[in-house]
Amino acid sequence: MTANMVRLAAIKDVQAYEPPAAFFDVAEETGSVFGENVFSLSAMKKRLPKSVFKSVAATIEKGDALDPAVADVVASAMKDWAMEKGVTHYAHVFYPLTGLTAEKHDSFMEPVGDGTAIWEFQGKTLIQGEPDASSFPNGGIRATFEARGYTGWDVQSPAYILENPNGNTLCIPTIFVSMTGEALDHKTPLLRSQKAMADQAARVLDLFGHQDIDNVVSYCGPEQEYFLVDSSFVNLRPDLLNAGRTVFGAKPPKGQEFDDHYFGAIPDRVLAFMHDTERALFKLGIPAKTRHNEVAPGQFEIAPVFERANLASDHQQLLMSTFRSVARQHGMECLFHEKPFAGVNGSGKHVNFSFGNNNQGNFLNPGDNPHDNAQFLVFCAAIIRAVHLHGGLLRLSVASAGNDHRLGANEAPPAIISIFLGDQLADVFDQIAKGGATSSKQKGILNVGVDTLPDLTKDAGDRNRTSPFAFTGNRFEFRAAGSNQTVAAPMVVINTIMAEALDFCASQIEAAVATGTDFNAAVQALLAKIVEDHGAVIFNGNGYSEEWHAEAEVRGLKNLRTTVDSLPEYLTPASRELFSTYGVFNEAELESRFEVGVEQYVMTLVVEANLTAEIAQTTVLPAAVRFQTELAENVGALKAAGVEADTADLLAVSALVADLRAGLAGLKGAVAGAHELAGIDEATYLRDSVIPAMDAVRAAVDALEEVVADDLWSLPTYQEMLYIL
Repeated sequence: MTANMVRLAAIKDVQAYEPPAAFFDVAEETGSVFGENVFSLSAMKKRLPKSVFKSVAATIEKGDALDPAVADVVASAMKDWAMEKGVTHYAHVFYPLTGLTAEKHDSFMEPVGDGTAIWEFQGKTLIQGEPDASSFPNGGIRATFEARGYTGWDVQSPAYILENPNGNTLCIPTIFVSMTGEALDHKTPLLRSQKAMADQAARVLDLFGHQDIDNVVSYCGPEQEYFLVDSSFVNLRPDLLNAGRTVFGAKPPKGQEFDDHYFGAIPDRVLAFMHDTERALFKLGIPAKTRHNEVAPGQFEIAPVFERANLASDHQQLLMSTFRSVARQHGMECLFHEKPFAGVNGSGKHVNFSFGNNNQGNFLNPGDNPHDNAQFLVFCAAIIRAVHLHGGLLRLSVASAGNDHRLGANEAPPAIISIFLGDQLADVFDQIAKGGATSSKQKGILNVGVDTLPDLTKDAGDRNRTSPFAFTGNRFEFRAAGSNQTVAAPMVVINTIMAEALDFCASQIEAAVATGTDFNAAVQALLAKIVEDHGAVIFNGNGYSEEWHAEAEVRGLKNLRTTVDSLPEYLTPASRELFSTYGVFNEAELESRFEVGVEQYVMTLVVEANLTAEIAQTTVLPAAVRFQTELAENVGALKAAGVEADTADLLAVSALVADLRAGLAGLKGAVAGAHELAGIDEATYLRDSVIPAMDAVRAAVDALEEVVADDLWSLPTYQEMLYIL
């Protein structure tokens, strides 16, 4: 049996793929299922007494404190609703610092003394749970001998039902904290940061004379990129199974250079997967809106409608788990790693950010004449200040070993955090810097030379896909986030730095008005000051260019190229002061997140280094040596027959085998050197010594893949994984 028979068998399995039966009644109206598995406000209104419903609604919509007295009533109604839908168990769902979702399932069944059981769900159980806190990443906050942790019901994120053929589960989104109150999750600081931002935004609204200031919230619209690969191929790739990315793989004959995959026709198998995922998402109340092929072969994207940041974060986690589950039912694996395949675009998760409330609307809507919209200009100027002062924290918020492969390449924004405003806003702020804005560039009409088409509107400003923080009409798009991460991390930073910037703006205007300055003059002075002090962060050009890197250095912008460069941003005096001032992180929590970030980076690279060594040693090297032997035997046979033998192929393969052996020896030595180190020193060593050693092994392996006989190569190739679905 030849080594490539396993690959050929996998290809045969793909070709013989039969789609699963439809998950849903195809005649069922899609709109009728939206939110049917969510204990939403509408579901509560039907089941709760009016006074209880009003109390819960005030907590959800206005941010009022939850009245504990209503918990028993809500819990009973929630249990009855869930059991009518086939639920037998409930789970407090939380989001630990693994970046994944965690859950602990308990039954509604409670035994009673006469040998029978009742179905019960009390308010205290709804409000609080108690998982083990020491077994999750916590940076030293919890040890095994002090393992108590608590989950707490997040009323603003509705409970939902996860369906399974063997029984359904009621899922209750919660925070996760230690016994001593420190946040051990991503949700708790997100809620804190949103409150901090809301308080300062309300001060600005008050200065502009608003009387009916509703609860201010941040909104998030994350665009999710991902790859789909047939499970038969993934099962033959230990690197994909264990690391989520390929540590080897020669460039395929055709990659993405033709740009023919982007927005191309969606393959039938993928479209079937998309239909099923979207229907599942709709039932969970997740507003999936857009789907399309992405730039790389085998890569796709989904974008939901904007939601409150806290709910958007929960929905993103749920979306990823849903995609993984449905993909497997379709015989595929959904890959969220930022760079699963070298040489083609990686995957991001663009975080579209805005903030506002029910009464004043979206604060980042400039209107037709932004130069006359002073309130918008103040909010926009606050973002300029925030990003300039705290670009390092924004970079930190998207830092991971996976995202290091992607940031800075010509597929994602650079690690330098800058702002793109577009022609219209850039012109307005330029006028402000010169003494005052009096005009705004207007939208135009696009003439495409086709008489049968109606007039097409041309925006007043272009888009810039190379900018990490770009204004896109009525929001800012933070494009640097990685596909595999929670959107809570960047949203925590955005909310917190916005709280500081809005605090500054409100305080400046208040102080000026208190000394007799006209309000409008105070606003104009504030805007001019921000442009003068922080305009260096505005860049509308090509962020991919080398010239920009040099210019950014002159402007004083940080270029934190790797996660190791970024992690110390947690512990700077400025970061400590920022997060403590606005009550988002205390000292212990910042220290813990630094330690967890270092630990996860180290573990990721150690796993990848071990995979590189194992696959190269046990799979690639034997195949290469067998091919080398075949070539040597052929040369010997030709010489014995008196035929002149060409030894070029043998010498080339022998050189690559020698390179591979040398690379493996270097990698093993480099990994051994890491054992003497710990913490950030180990992370730095892995970046500077182990990654280059892995790259050396990869170079030899990828070169061998291009010359070793196909019947000896057992690893599915890029060409197969990216193109056969």
